[in-house]
Amino acid sequence: MCITERFFQIETEWNVVHLPKKPNGFGILILGDRSDFVEENSSFWHQHYGRNQLISELMNQGYTLFHSNLFGSNWGSPRAVTMAKQLYHLIMKKEILNQRVHLLTDGMGGLTALQLMELIPDKIRSVAMMNPCLDLQTHLIKEKENKFFYKRLLKEISLAYGIDAKKINTLNLPSMSNSTSRKPVRIWQKMNNSTYRSQDHSKKYEELRKKMGSPIQLIYHLGDNPYRVNQSIIKFYKENEKVL
Repeated sequence: MCITERFFQIETEWNVVHLPKKPNGFGILILGDRSDFVEENSSFWHQHYGRNQLISELMNQGYTLFHSNLFGSNWGSPRAVTMAKQLYHLIMKKEILNQRVHLLTDGMGGLTALQLMELIPDKIRSVAMMNPCLDLQTHLIKEKENKFFYKRLLKEISLAYGIDAKKINTLNLPSMSNSTSRKPVRIWQKMNNSTYRSQDHSKKYEELRKKMGSPIQLIYHLGDNPYRVNQSIIKFYKENEKVL
């Protein structure tokens, strides 16, 4: 299968758009975890076997994928949200796509997704989340148990938000508690080795949406069959394409 990839910069950040051979007219914005990156001619999703497999399967279905470096470990910072919106508008100008896109998030990318769902609801079709972080304040508190990881997290948040680490507790950090969106969301939560505990993030969001009268589906899996998860994500997207 012939896949065209185009790498380009917006300000300082590298971005990539994956163009399938037979486009189906729908776009997917990828929002990655803290180890995510996009460089001049490669990305984390190129180099990671499982993520690359997911890209290939989505491309086989005709999806156009776009993905930004978003300032590295951005932790849902305002400039990352702004950059994601810029990327969306640029892709919509350059490619022939339905204006309502799917989001595909991994870990920390959930924080940016929650904000986009509030800020540009008319541009978002559905959201597929893998092991999401949905409450940065809670994650910060949990990381206090491990001094090394906590110090690193403080440093990353400090850089992402342009604030002294000592003043982080004055920030209004992104959280699902402010969420009012009723957009279709499905979560695939790994039962083992997950950085963001389900009870603090996925389960909590599932309960919040249930209270709102707009339930979501939370799927637990062992991570031993990525093909099944990938096909499940594709099925979810297709369910939300019946209304253009």
